Amino acid sequence: MLRKAVPVVHTIENIFAVVLMTLLTVLPLLLKIVQEYISIPVVDSDIALVNLVFLFTCVAGVITWRADKHLGLASLSDNAPDVVKKVLTVIRTGTVSAVLTALFFSAYSQAFTMFMPGDRVWGISKTLIYAFLPAAYLIMLIMVCLQKKNRISAIFGLIVGLVIAAGPLSGVLYYTFHTEHLGLLYAINDWWLSFSSVAVIPLVILMLVLAFLGVPLFIAIAGIAYIAFSQGGGYVEVVAIESYGIWTDKSIAAIPLFTTAGYLLSQGTAGQRLVGIFRSLFGWFRGGTVVAAVVVTTFFTTFTGVSGVTILALGSLLTIVLTGSGYGKENAESLITASGALGLLFPPSVAIIMYGTTNYFSVDVFDLFRAAVIPGAILALSMIVLGIIMDKNSTRPPFSFKDIRSSFAAGWLEILMPVLICITYFTGIFSLLECASFAVLYAFVLETFIRKDFSLRRVLSVIVESIPVSGGVLFIMGAAKGLSAFLVDAYIPQLLAEYVSTVVTSKYVFLLLLNIALLVVGCLMDIYSAILIVSPLIIPIAESFGLSAVHIGVIFLMNMQLGFLTPPVGMDLFIASYTFERPVIKIVKGIFPFLVVQFFILMCVTYIPWFTEIL
Repeated sequence: MLRKAVPVVHTIENIFAVVLMTLLTVLPLLLKIVQEYISIPVVDSDIALVNLVFLFTCVAGVITWRADKHLGLASLSDNAPDVVKKVLTVIRTGTVSAVLTALFFSAYSQAFTMFMPGDRVWGISKTLIYAFLPAAYLIMLIMVCLQKKNRISAIFGLIVGLVIAAGPLSGVLYYTFHTEHLGLLYAINDWWLSFSSVAVIPLVILMLVLAFLGVPLFIAIAGIAYIAFSQGGGYVEVVAIESYGIWTDKSIAAIPLFTTAGYLLSQGTAGQRLVGIFRSLFGWFRGGTVVAAVVVTTFFTTFTGVSGVTILALGSLLTIVLTGSGYGKENAESLITASGALGLLFPPSVAIIMYGTTNYFSVDVFDLFRAAVIPGAILALSMIVLGIIMDKNSTRPPFSFKDIRSSFAAGWLEILMPVLICITYFTGIFSLLECASFAVLYAFVLETFIRKDFSLRRVLSVIVESIPVSGGVLFIMGAAKGLSAFLVDAYIPQLLAEYVSTVVTSKYVFLLLLNIALLVVGCLMDIYSAILIVSPLIIPIAESFGLSAVHIGVIFLMNMQLGFLTPPVGMDLFIASYTFERPVIKIVKGIFPFLVVQFFILMCVTYIPWFTEIL
């Protein structure tokens, strides 16, 4: 009976996710038309949209878990003997069960105090919407416990999870049943808080090791955040709060939409048509398509402000274009990944604007734009040169105006899509979310009704296939946001700044330490949080060494874009792993030459101010 019910549940999950994706696709543009062109105001439209993204994320996370697609670091146990593998599987299962149990109760307990009773979005209680998060953790936990092979370790992990979640569990019991006499739970919680404060370092190291042994990355990061907040006083609910916060951010809302658009285009004939266009335009000289790929990724990131979105939206298509021109598949994916964040250094980059406005007493935005142009151009040029060196294809088609005309006639609608996205975003016609909504609608109409590559049933299956990519990326971002919140609450950036200012006396040593610290920050924090939190701390210290605030600003931004690629936890590595369906370790290996070149350029810009001051 249970086996028959499982496929039905899976079908319901898929249908719910597709319905949410459809609403996410249609509503942004529909609301724009109603509000701006018909002049009918819609109350809380933005809040409704981002909460719709939150609902989709929770459902997508469950589907990703069901498909076993939640990303992990490459397992060090792959080549271990069978006996060792069995032991490690038991440990992994117990750990996952324990962390999911703790996350469930911490998220559940927060539901009672997260919103006021009257907080609603279009008549729907925000508490009910938020309840999808603990429900998602619970469903994942149930799936772990239903596995026959490791059921004992899963149940043991559940018991451990109840112990470390004694505090949130007592809150759930109090708010649900008004139970006040919970002396045993209070005692267990006190023991856990005391133990975690003493054993925080070994516990964190253990979670890191388990991440390399195959524990899903979002579980490992969320587990570290949970341990950190436990030893800091027990406010473990912050992990759930921060996850809700980042999943209801409008800039994040574009990720599932661009992912879906990319899947629709990459699985139709769009790639073949684009290959024809790029081959006719650039294929006649060595590295021609490399130049096009780097320029397109840089241009797209400049306007979206989010490098991960560029990889998701264009990664599959550009890979097809490059490989169709004779470029190696792994080299193509590495080039696209390495170039994904370069656009953050060119105007009108949101990151530069935000940095300037955050530090407006020290830095002028226009000066920062001018200072970042040459370093950004050198980085882009270096990616092109390295990409051309890797282009070993010796057979190239001759230049032909006839081929260009015929390829454009066959694929002008495909090439028009990114052009329209950039124009509508740059001119302010569409927001990033509206651009993503437009991209899905454009891809759907193009591939289904114009090119006739898909039936409606096939479109639905393609959308379902894209869901684990969105769910995996967003859950990692939610867990990382929770860990980032602890770093802020623990004043880690301020403590580092104070330490550097008291210990370091040479500006050259300071610059080296600054780069190392910012690379770590770039791995652990999103760029906008880092700008708001970290940049105001380093400018006074840098100025005390006689360094220009503009020069430091460029160094900061270069480190942030490089941090997206820095192993082991650079966010673009995981986004690329999902997009290209390759293990993270192979992604790291592929981008290593690009990473070395970018780091060398960073060092040159760091120690030669001319690059930032000449303009």
